[in-house]
Amino acid sequence: MEILTRIAEELELGDDERVVSLTEEALAAGIKAQEILNGGLLVGMEAVGVKFRAHEVFLPDVLLTAKAMNLALKLIEPTLITEGAPELDKVIIGTVRGDLHDIGKNLVGIMLRGAGFKVIDLGKDVSPERFIKTAREEGARIIGMSALLTTTMVGMKDVIDLINAEGLSGKLLTVVGGAPVSEEYARKIGADAYAFDASRAIDCVRDLLAQSA
Repeated sequence: MEILTRIAEELELGDDERVVSLTEEALAAGIKAQEILNGGLLVGMEAVGVKFRAHEVFLPDVLLTAKAMNLALKLIEPTLITEGAPELDKVIIGTVRGDLHDIGKNLVGIMLRGAGFKVIDLGKDVSPERFIKTAREEGARIIGMSALLTTTMVGMKDVIDLINAEGLSGKLLTVVGGAPVSEEYARKIGADAYAFDASRAIDCVRDLLAQSA
């Protein structure tokens, strides 16, 4: 539908007013909220994600797109619920215990929301127990962990060790990332995936969910 294409194009440009206006127009025309999400909003956000990975757009552009996306999601969410649309896959994210840095983690959250996931962001200095408790309460299958300091990234291993100790290996899957984290370290501590940047985090989450479906 032409209007869905226009929503995607305006979202890609980060024009929140036009995205909201077109979303309202689409709802008024009787287009299902799920169609608006899949055929308009996610298409636009995916295009921005591709450009971000190729360094054709930058963080300020992503933030504008994310703002427009979030405003449109608020509009269609009540209709999605009444339509009985499938619940979005949930991802728990946070910076590990002892680490107060969150810029990278916040960007991952923005990109994941834009890719159509429901993100539960626990913030900074998150204990292993809180990661797992929240994942259980929310019915999430993915925990994403970030660290910026070599002294705190051991907290990722603590989370994975607790997952194993509680018999949740294979049920709770982990993605790790951050400046001092490497693929070798991720393998060493038993993480299910390593994300070297925010865009890769989306691919990791999608791959893990597909493998565990």
